[in-house]
Amino acid sequence: MIESASQELRERVGALLSRERLSADKISNFDTPRRIALQVAGIATGQGDLSEQMIGPAVNVAYKDGQPTQAAHGFAKKTGLEISQLEIVSTPKGDCISARITKKGRGTAEILAETLPKELAAIYWPKNMYWRKPAERFVRPVRWIVAMLDEELIPLEFDGIAASNTSRGHRILSQGNVTILRAGAAYIEALREAKVLGRAEREHQIRKALDAATRTIPGARWREDKALLDTVVNLTEFPSVILGSFDPEFLALPGEVLVTVMRDHQKYFAVEDASGKLLPHFLAVLNTDGDPQGLIRHGNERVLRARFNDARFFWETDQKRSLLDRLDLLRHVTFQKDLGTYYEKTQRVQRLCSWLSEIVKESGMAVRPGVIHKAAALAKADLTTELVKEFTELQGIVGGLYARAQELDPTLPEATRLAIADAVYDQYKPESAEDDLPRSMEGAVLSMGDKADTIAGMFSLGLVPSGSKDPFALRRQANGVVRIIAEKKLPLRLSDMMRDARAGYRRSQAERKFVEHARFDESVRTFFRERLEFYLKDVRGFAYDVVKAVLATDADDVVDALARAEAVKQVLHMPEFQAIGAACKRIRNILRQAEEKGIKPARRFESLADSAPEEKNLAAYIETSAPRIEAHRQKKEYGDALMILSAARERVDAFFDKVMVMVDNDRVRANRLALLETLLKEFSTIADFSEIVTEGKA
Repeated sequence: MIESASQELRERVGALLSRERLSADKISNFDTPRRIALQVAGIATGQGDLSEQMIGPAVNVAYKDGQPTQAAHGFAKKTGLEISQLEIVSTPKGDCISARITKKGRGTAEILAETLPKELAAIYWPKNMYWRKPAERFVRPVRWIVAMLDEELIPLEFDGIAASNTSRGHRILSQGNVTILRAGAAYIEALREAKVLGRAEREHQIRKALDAATRTIPGARWREDKALLDTVVNLTEFPSVILGSFDPEFLALPGEVLVTVMRDHQKYFAVEDASGKLLPHFLAVLNTDGDPQGLIRHGNERVLRARFNDARFFWETDQKRSLLDRLDLLRHVTFQKDLGTYYEKTQRVQRLCSWLSEIVKESGMAVRPGVIHKAAALAKADLTTELVKEFTELQGIVGGLYARAQELDPTLPEATRLAIADAVYDQYKPESAEDDLPRSMEGAVLSMGDKADTIAGMFSLGLVPSGSKDPFALRRQANGVVRIIAEKKLPLRLSDMMRDARAGYRRSQAERKFVEHARFDESVRTFFRERLEFYLKDVRGFAYDVVKAVLATDADDVVDALARAEAVKQVLHMPEFQAIGAACKRIRNILRQAEEKGIKPARRFESLADSAPEEKNLAAYIETSAPRIEAHRQKKEYGDALMILSAARERVDAFFDKVMVMVDNDRVRANRLALLETLLKEFSTIADFSEIVTEGKA
């Protein structure tokens, strides 16, 4: 919780300084398990004086026969000025009396003493506690507060504890309180002497210690794990590393099981050889300066041995019943209270994956529907195993490992059995933007079917993610669906997939609680559009206006949207498309204004006697180019289509230079509106260029 709370406090203090007109150069964090600290460099010592002009009643109300009325006296009293100090100013409502008031700025220490406790109390914690009455809530009991402005103490108080210049060092390696002489670098130095390091220093020290410990084993390396490294950095103030060992006989267990026990349960780093094979060693990060007598190492080895023994026992116990025999047990495992059991989910996912695999197969891509069908049947069976009950992080992975280890069906070829095992193993991938995709097409289809079924069920119940609330991780699952379709280049439309996913719940008990189809369709469409926008912008790095332009045309075909975004990105630097973007904005404005006035375009453009040469030329371009553009669009040759569009620039410029659209002649005006409507339609088949930001671009 440290990282998110520290970032929130930083944002809150930044907003506070801005709100209170206190300039500052830089805000930096200093966080450890015992403290959350902010350092603000270059902060002003106080607010500047603020001059405001208050507007009072109208002159004819404030004065009568040249004498101030009660209204004028009341306004003067309110502002604290004499009648003679009031001024007369012109406003949109006429001449009024006014007063110029200067508010004297307050000192920074005074402002912070008043406002900072409120910001501390407002920090969001997933879990918090209180320990006295009346009490502030916080993640842990607050023991001390340091608040200083240079050498000056800021007299604030939070939860009955007054701020001082006294901090505390490392819980074990430091004795007594730490006096802070001055805010800034002196704070860092004082804590360093008390064996408390900043986050970057701790990470550097841990990495150095991991390297040094690993070098004592020839040919070994520690397994890089960014998430685990972040965890141990936030668990320590002055870290060191010890190297421990375990009995090599445990290496007979799958590496995934061993690493999960070490990583998720003990916060140990795994050690491997140059080929990535696990070695019978581990690395533990301590929050102290070492273990000279080896007592800590011995204790950690003993705990890990017990954990590995548990894992081996669960593995051997689970092998007494095959995954196939566990399918019926899923009738007693709840998926979601309104959506039934995992047995019912398995049946739905099988049907949905059969439909998905047929679409993939018809497109000419290599896929084995039979493998997917069998993998979907076995996918959730490991939820009934003892190993997954103990190590829930391994769900899916255990199913894949058991499918490899067990002879599920003696008639299956070995290659087919392994393909089924791989699909089950990869069913939850990708779990993040950095995670790998499923290795096989079968695993990809199973992963999509499982995720789509979950999203469809939750959205049908109206359980739509909002704000930071997403208890079923639907955003993450939708991100996974989008990534798989995009990077496997699958010919699937999101709306079709979600329609069929919802159809899987037909005639179920849950269906009686579902929202209507129209509401479901709209919420799912919006949800996946946001996920596709996130993928294109944050994962693939497209500019936000390119993404908006592309998705305004179609946000249902992920692969097609990606191809169109790539094509638009390639031509965006061309002056022709900057001009076309401006023209599209202008056309939209003209058509909108016409609609607001009730003016309708003609059904189609006709060459009239009153038609200007420029509009005839533009119409001729559309007539000859539209079929060529459509032919390229059908073949997804978007670059070629856009180059044809670029040739419209001169004719469009000439049209707007010479032709007035909103003329008095109804027939001519309607005809020209029809021409613009047709032109905008042709321009928007690949992307809505009116979304492209043209201002400030070369």
